[in-house]
Amino acid sequence: MYIIVVGAGNVGYNLARMLSYEQHDLVIIEQDYDIYQKASEGLDAQVLHGSGSAYTLLEEAGIQKADMLVAVTNNDEVNLISCLLAKSYNVPKTIARVQNPEFIQEQCPLNAKRMGIDLLIHPESEAAVAAVHLLEQSAASHLIEFAEGRIVVVGVQVDRESDILRIPLAELSRQHPELHFRTVAIQRNDLTKIPGGDDMFMPNDRLFIAVAREDLEHLVRLFGKENQSIDNIMILGGGQTGYLIARQLERRSNVKIIESNVEQSEHLAEQLHKALVIKGDGLDYNLLALEGIIDMDAFIAVTGDDETNLVASLLAKHLRVPKIISLINKTEYGPIIPTIGIDAFISRQMLTVNGILRFIRRGQIAGVASLPGTPVEAIEFIAKAGSKILKKPLQKIKFPKNVILGAVLRNGSVFIPIGSTVIEEGDKVVTFAFPSAIHELEKMFD
Repeated sequence: MYIIVVGAGNVGYNLARMLSYEQHDLVIIEQDYDIYQKASEGLDAQVLHGSGSAYTLLEEAGIQKADMLVAVTNNDEVNLISCLLAKSYNVPKTIARVQNPEFIQEQCPLNAKRMGIDLLIHPESEAAVAAVHLLEQSAASHLIEFAEGRIVVVGVQVDRESDILRIPLAELSRQHPELHFRTVAIQRNDLTKIPGGDDMFMPNDRLFIAVAREDLEHLVRLFGKENQSIDNIMILGGGQTGYLIARQLERRSNVKIIESNVEQSEHLAEQLHKALVIKGDGLDYNLLALEGIIDMDAFIAVTGDDETNLVASLLAKHLRVPKIISLINKTEYGPIIPTIGIDAFISRQMLTVNGILRFIRRGQIAGVASLPGTPVEAIEFIAKAGSKILKKPLQKIKFPKNVILGAVLRNGSVFIPIGSTVIEEGDKVVTFAFPSAIHELEKMFD
């Protein structure tokens, strides 16, 4: 496809990087000169300097022949105008990232349907949903659903005392035939690998495992972990993400939300019904102690500053809060999160990229997500008639390097594919691959 990406910040840069791996024709537009230079040097794509709301620049970018325009700057108006201009040039698909939640509300006069924009994505809403899902599965560091929720990719950290250390994965599967699971990525120190049957778990490994939804609790127990009841929750940061999380949780949990801004605190107190709003500094040790942080079941740091979130999360860890979730927007921080003891993190940028990729790859692809902190992508394919993946046992098919098939949903049942498995038309197949292998993998399902 010929795709124009407006905005080369964290979201645009990572999106363009993923799309270029898949050999789409890309043109990127960026107004900030420093970001423009970084994109020009780091991306395999044409990068233009200027505003995506300028029709002359869009014409220079080839808007007349574009299949899609994706606008992901930090300015809602620029994103919306870019998409509206693209529609005037008959671009088939447009996507806009918006920070103002009013644009995604049905009653808004300028929502996606009324503007003719195919997808409006609101990162704060995506982050709030991800945080709540992690709380519901408290033993996991990450949780991603595929195949209508029947297949789950769960992130877990291996404890030093775990009983499953140093056992080849093939042997581990034989020891637990009742469990339908497959380890699809191992992150050890700063390196990530897609494992084979001879690989073993080592202390402090961070794992991503594909498992049938009904086997999730059993899998968690296999790793010596238990889901705990989370009734008392403290949220640091009363911005959009913090508010949306509190609004979802206050119906069933005791929620305290800390916000340093006076006006924002007052606004939160008016909007929330049961949550307790506290005006104060979330890095104030005495304030945290006074508000009972040691009695909390979970601590969620979602301010707009990564460093504040990290330090506050470490304070909560020091005070032995069982479940800690931190909002991290600088992708370079991802690999260090497990090493400093934070249970889980969410990234608005990566959640936004995943949402956009999911939309772009609709068709034979039903879902897509990046495994946080790793270069691995999870892609759910729907096997269609004529696909190269059909009619042969998997062991007789030559797969690209750094690809693994995690799980299959067929006629309502989930199973883990093995060498003798034959993929059938209509199967939903959840695969995992490094970006360099995705293009070849997609060809197998064409």
